[in-house]
Amino acid sequence: MFSGIVEEAARVVAVERVGGNVNLTIKSSFTSELTIDQSVAHNGVCLTVVSLNPDEGTYTVTAIQETLDRSNLGDLKAGSLVNLERSMMLNGRLDGHIVQGHVDTTALCESLEEVDGSRYYKFTYDVSPEMVAKGYMTVEKGSVTVNGVSLTVCDSEKNSFRVAIIPYTFDNTNFNQIQPGTRVNLEFDIIGKYLARLAQLTNSNAL
Repeated sequence: MFSGIVEEAARVVAVERVGGNVNLTIKSSFTSELTIDQSVAHNGVCLTVVSLNPDEGTYTVTAIQETLDRSNLGDLKAGSLVNLERSMMLNGRLDGHIVQGHVDTTALCESLEEVDGSRYYKFTYDVSPEMVAKGYMTVEKGSVTVNGVSLTVCDSEKNSFRVAIIPYTFDNTNFNQIQPGTRVNLEFDIIGKYLARLAQLTNSNAL
């Protein structure tokens, strides 16, 4: 489990396709603190550390085809910045919101606007009644995870929303590389998903 508070925007140093899987090798400042089998969120996708190279400060994770289909990890190449977050510690504060590291879909950046030192990003995503029934949607002032960053929704529409990015977040995540047309990962609020599922079951039992 994660909180959506990115620890570091790290560089991808190698991408290797093996069958339907992709191995991503990342150079991180906290590689020496990692262990094999540890979970790390990459642009909001929970992946398992499969190998370590502490001497070079790198580690490798594997993304399977389903993960590649649902996320933007397949877009990464050597030199790309990827947002990293290690799993939450139970004795710490939940500074963002409850994030599972299970990306629901991707979205495209439609526009970027600078306003009084901050930046507003508008994202659009494909929506269907089936997605809405699963809670794959945003609500005004609700939470959403974009590339692993916990953010507050503003201007929530049927298939789009905006988020405001402060200078610190811009400088310390890969939001500084997002432009109109960039594909990002979305994880919708788990509480909304449970409520949507409860409504489904309730309506089903009432029939």
